[in-house]
Amino acid sequence: MIKICVDCMGSDNGSKATVGGIKNFLKTHKDVQIIAVGRKEELTELESYSQVEIVDVPDVVPMTVSPLEVMRARKSSMYQAINLTKENGYDAVVSAGSTGGFLSCATMRLKLVEGIQRAALVTPFPTKSGNPLTILDIGANAETTPEQLKQFALMGRIYSQNVFKKEEPRLYLLSNGAEEEKGSPEVKQAHKLLKESNFPGFKGNIEAREALDGDCDVIITGGFAGNIFLKACEGVAKMMQSMIKDAFKKNIFTMIGYLFANSGFKKMKEIMNYKSYGGAMLLGVNGVVVKAHGNSDDYSFGCALDLAYRMAQSNLVNLLRDGVKENTPIEEKGE
Repeated sequence: MIKICVDCMGSDNGSKATVGGIKNFLKTHKDVQIIAVGRKEELTELESYSQVEIVDVPDVVPMTVSPLEVMRARKSSMYQAINLTKENGYDAVVSAGSTGGFLSCATMRLKLVEGIQRAALVTPFPTKSGNPLTILDIGANAETTPEQLKQFALMGRIYSQNVFKKEEPRLYLLSNGAEEEKGSPEVKQAHKLLKESNFPGFKGNIEAREALDGDCDVIITGGFAGNIFLKACEGVAKMMQSMIKDAFKKNIFTMIGYLFANSGFKKMKEIMNYKSYGGAMLLGVNGVVVKAHGNSDDYSFGCALDLAYRMAQSNLVNLLRDGVKENTPIEEKGE
């Protein structure tokens, strides 16, 4: 049985979203135990579920919390969810709370996989062709060295191979131009490192406007640029949905046109709905750590739980450990 520890108090929408997400998730997952951490009086709807264990924790970490403050907030639902995962060896931990606080606390408590310099947030993106695209880092690190970007490439390759079953993933660096000489200093140096090492599947640079065409499997970027890319995509998708809706409401003729095009637009809406991906996984730590969207509703939080479930099932953390060992030069191991 897979055991998932959940910070039930972190969402912008409070425990209503996380409790609803847990209930939805349990409808289709019978081989899971949920350890629900939060204020007991707000989790009463879960008391009747035999698969749920409630841990009463009074404090809630605010969205504006610093990483150091989370480590000091020992009685908060976020800290306790991470700590219980560490102490009891649970298979995954999920939170919709403060991104910086959650990721920093998870990294400090669970520790990095041996050989990993920095953990990275990774998430799948929808593409025009339907080919799932993996992008990392999308926000765990504000600054990244070329060596760390190269290591993100390794983690992204392992993720794509084992989650999306891509035998030879095509990898690109996110840049402001496809030419080799384009990009920030760290991107240009990372390009050089990947090219000179003949990194498997490395194809060069890619611009943001071509990232979602479906012609690549993994995109490597620093967390600052990756987070901007993520939120820009979410914003454009939301804007397009609103504009299309307004266009078809214009008059009786456009409304009739919508009836004929309804199935096509419904499919497009499903593809562009970022909430269906639930959130992102912190790749590189000793455990499955899933950061759900801060504005999660019960649907998207249920998707985040499903992501944690699938990552735990895939044994991804051990596969990552093995991959790092195999690809670490002897001199770096100290042998």
